[in-house]
Amino acid sequence: MTSSTTRYRIGLAANRAHQDAPNSALVQLLQGSRARIEALQPELVVVGRTLDAIGHLGLLPGYPHIERFPYGRQGGLMKLVSRVVDSDPARMLDAIIYLIDPVDPSSTFPEAVALKRQCVIHGKPFLSTLAGAQEWFELEAIAGGAAPDPARDGSFRLADEGIALIAHDSMKTRMLQLAERHFDVLDSFGFRCATGTTGGLLNELAVKIKGEAGRNWVKPFLSGPLGGDAQIAELILEHECRRVLFLEDPHVARQHEADIQLLERAARTVTGYASCMSDEKWGDRWLTLINQRQVR
Repeated sequence: MTSSTTRYRIGLAANRAHQDAPNSALVQLLQGSRARIEALQPELVVVGRTLDAIGHLGLLPGYPHIERFPYGRQGGLMKLVSRVVDSDPARMLDAIIYLIDPVDPSSTFPEAVALKRQCVIHGKPFLSTLAGAQEWFELEAIAGGAAPDPARDGSFRLADEGIALIAHDSMKTRMLQLAERHFDVLDSFGFRCATGTTGGLLNELAVKIKGEAGRNWVKPFLSGPLGGDAQIAELILEHECRRVLFLEDPHVARQHEADIQLLERAARTVTGYASCMSDEKWGDRWLTLINQRQVR
C-alpha cells in the first residue's frame, strides 16, 4: 500500500471468457473475496467491459470505490499501463488483476504485454489467474489485521504444496538472497523445483544451511531454454505445483520467450489453482505474508 492512510488502487480487467458465465473467474473472485474487498476497501480501476459485466451480474452492489476506464479497444489497458508507472499517489496503481484466458488473442496485444512488463519493472503484483488474485486479497487482508478465511486453509497447508523457483541469469543472485532470507517458509513446502542452474545454486544454499539434509532440497529440471519451463508447466497442469516464483529481468532480450509464456499459459489454463509471481518485491512480500498465513 502506498501509505498507512491510503487505500490500495487496483487495476482490474478480465478477458471475455472470464466475465460472462455465472461461474466465471470474475464472479468467483468478486463473490469469493467480497469480505476481503470490504475489509481492504481498495479503489478499483476497472476496464469498461469488465465493469459492464460486474454490473450485469450484480457483483459488488453499492461498492463506492470504483473508477471506470474505457473499453480495451478504446485504450483501457493502455491507460492501466500508464497508471502503473505514474508517480502521483492519487493516480498510481498498486497492483494489477488481469484475469487472462490463455486462448484469448487480446492477451498478447502490446498493451497487455507492456502491462505485465511495467509491473515487473516497478515491483507491483501482476495477478493473471483467479488463484493468484484470491490469494492476494487473502494475504493483504491478513496483513491489515483480518482473521484467516478458513475456506482457504487448504491451499495454505504448505507441507502439501509445491513451488517452482526460477530466475533469469541476471536475477539468480537475487533469488539466492530471497531464498536465504525466507528459507524457513520455503523449507515448509512439501516440494520445491527449479530450472537448471537455479536449482543447483539453491541446493548449494540448502546444503550450507541444512548440511547433507539439504542436498536434494530442490528438484532441478532442465534449463529453461532446453525445456525446463515446459517440464514445470506439466506439473502445474497436473496440479502438482501450485505456485511459481519467477524472477524475471524485463530489460534483456530472451531467446526462450516462448518457454516463459508456456509456463504462464499453463498457470492460466488452471486459473483457479495456480499462480505466478514475476518480480522480487512482490515475491519478498508474498513469502513474508504466506509464512504468517500457512496452516501448520
